[in-house]
Amino acid sequence: MTEDADALRAELERLKAENEVLKRRPEKGLSLKVSQKGAVSLYGLGRFPVTLYQEQWTRLLDMADEIRDFLTEHKAELKVKD
Repeated sequence: MTEDADALRAELERLKAENEVLKRRPEKGLSLKVSQKGAVSLYGLGRFPVTLYQEQWTRLLDMADEIRDFLTEHKAELKVKD
């Protein structure tokens, strides 16, 4: 029983130390990763990543000017999140 308690204490201390390291890291901003299924995930916009396949990203990027125009036209209706 003592070995189990010692192992749990050691694991708890390791997790606390890891948590402190993570807290001290500056926010990374935006980052990209390849998902397990071969899609591209964009991290940093919100709580969850935005994940699309390559052709979906290409279609979205091809619409960049249209999206900017839409945002400009509807600026009064849109909310801004800090």
